[in-house]
Amino acid sequence: MEIKHIRQICTWLAETDITEFELQGPGIRLALRNERMVTPQMGLQPAPAVSSASTVDVSPEIVRAGSVGVFRLQHPQQTAPLATVGMAVQASQPLGLLQIGSLLLPVTAPCEAIVQDMPVPDGTVVGWGTPLVVLTTH
Repeated sequence: MEIKHIRQICTWLAETDITEFELQGPGIRLALRNERMVTPQMGLQPAPAVSSASTVDVSPEIVRAGSVGVFRLQHPQQTAPLATVGMAVQASQPLGLLQIGSLLLPVTAPCEAIVQDMPVPDGTVVGWGTPLVVLTTH
């Protein structure tokens, strides 16, 4: 693991309320502790106006990384990506994979939707909460 990766993980950790982080693999053990107290912040936003017109409300759903890892668009034993922009997906359908060492965790769709954007290129190191896939729901 390169020092730039450790610095990036520290940056991501500092922006969260995670207090302890440990990464272990062949020849490496990284343990970080975030002793900074994070004060929860709550914001109030006005409720959207209710319209009597019969329109379909389309809203984006952002699928975020649930862990630190490397984002993969396809399984190493497959040639096709798990999802592409414009593809219709079902709830729980894999959209990509989060690789942590040799472990591959599925990144799944939370609902039935259309893939609007995939802002993270294949092979990118991501942190917890990084937006990986933008879905359009209705």
